[in-house]
Amino acid sequence: MMNQKINIKSLSLNDLSEKLKEFGMEGYRATQVKQWLYQKQAASFAEMTNIAKECRVILEENFEIKRLPVVTSQLSEDGTRKYLLGLEDGKNIECVFIPAEGRNTLCVSSQVGCAMDCDFCLTATMGLFRNLSIYEIVDQVGAVIRDMKERGDDRRLSNLVFMGMGEPLANHKNLYAALEILLDQLCYNFSRNHITVSTSGLAPEIEKFGDKTGVKLAISLNATTDEVRDGIMPINKKYPLERLFEACRKMHLPNRNKITFEYVMLHGVNDTMEDAKRLIKILSTLKAKVNLIPFNEFSGSKYKRPPDEWVYSFQKILLDKGFIAVVRRSRGRDILGACGQLANASVKAA
Repeated sequence: MMNQKINIKSLSLNDLSEKLKEFGMEGYRATQVKQWLYQKQAASFAEMTNIAKECRVILEENFEIKRLPVVTSQLSEDGTRKYLLGLEDGKNIECVFIPAEGRNTLCVSSQVGCAMDCDFCLTATMGLFRNLSIYEIVDQVGAVIRDMKERGDDRRLSNLVFMGMGEPLANHKNLYAALEILLDQLCYNFSRNHITVSTSGLAPEIEKFGDKTGVKLAISLNATTDEVRDGIMPINKKYPLERLFEACRKMHLPNRNKITFEYVMLHGVNDTMEDAKRLIKILSTLKAKVNLIPFNEFSGSKYKRPPDEWVYSFQKILLDKGFIAVVRRSRGRDILGACGQLANASVKAA
């Protein structure tokens, strides 16, 4: 019986190096292989022309190169493109390419579905099927790069945000291994300052986050009291605001960095001027900045988007107290590609 080949992109960089040594290959071969896999997006080992033929034979006999296929993509009227990518178990995930002046961002998923059950999020209606592997996280980037090249689009991805399907810190082991590949100079070479991981508030993992990686952290806050947050984000019942902020204070944070607090504005729920004043108070002891996100409505949701003048009045209260407070412009709303709108019926958990 033939040995089952290993998906070489399923390995962390350290595991790749160790596995190649097991097959008698010199240590520097791992450097060559990762360049071909990620920087050059090689589809076969035969393409790896600077690797000795006998080494390529070993690779061919023991490994395979897999790629996430693009099942379909949708282009928004604002230039945002949402991708549906196929997984080997028949499930699908979504990621979103968001072009803007000076940067091109990819919103990446970390799980198939999500277990956090946030009441305002479409992805939550799917439930959780499973974590994504290292390969499935990283190759979302590869799939989009390949698609852009095939379409003759010469724009370069500059930023990554882990704000797609799933709770990244619930899949922290694979997340950190994937980040290592995304940051490596010989792989994708993203800047640490251009990658943001968003969490709903897993306090124990937040405490460790700064020591695990130097990328940026965003916390989905969305309320100024435990009572309101309990109702819209069940994670708050396990890690209430006081515990969440304690974790933020314990987390190692480079001197110039701030934690981004994302605040989805739900009209009549968390968008009063009193909420704005409480937000200032509860964030006053933290190195914080705020992203205000007017709710992106979807069919069946009980929540409404606040009027624009309401949003900007809320923002002004924060700005007047010296906070960095940005109103995030919704992108891809016409294709359900905006914040909180990613979901696909094929990945609903049984």
